[in-house]
Amino acid sequence: MKTFIYMVRHGESPKTEENERTRGLTETGKLDAYRITNILLGEGIEVFVSSPYNRSILTIQELARHLGQEVLVFEDLKERIFSAEDKRISDKELFPLLKNSFSDPNFALTGGESNAVCQNRAIKVLKELLKIYRGQKVVLGTHGAVMTLMMGYYDSQYDLDFLLHTSKPDIYRMEFNGQELVEVKRMWKC
Repeated sequence: MKTFIYMVRHGESPKTEENERTRGLTETGKLDAYRITNILLGEGIEVFVSSPYNRSILTIQELARHLGQEVLVFEDLKERIFSAEDKRISDKELFPLLKNSFSDPNFALTGGESNAVCQNRAIKVLKELLKIYRGQKVVLGTHGAVMTLMMGYYDSQYDLDFLLHTSKPDIYRMEFNGQELVEVKRMWKC
């Protein structure tokens, strides 16, 4: 029985907002949320889950609302925690951190989590979703790093290079047979 997980990376969010949890979407991000709705409207999606971060919820909320569904929030789908403070890390600081993290899955800054820890917590949720919603189509509102780590759990081609070539937003449809990944298809057209 096929289960489809639609990984929807959040749209563009303001880089001036410091708090990771409350950052919303820019005007471009809001427009892209409508584009996502148009792309996924005919897919027959039945379930909507998201990271607790506002930008992820807002990216899929319009589609869920259009289909009369609510977005279920899972704390363990949040973005990788890069440092002890829940503040945005600048792009300049982020790239070396990601490079080290993908070279050594156990690398973490003090108070932050490693790729291995992040992947572990997110995969537990994904595996549970695959059991609970077996045979259904599920949208998962997510972030770049955690999405890459979840996808990389099933196929090593989803690595740092993949992450660096994704966009905000982005959509990947993952087809599963039980817990086994069968195929991934990118659905977002930049």
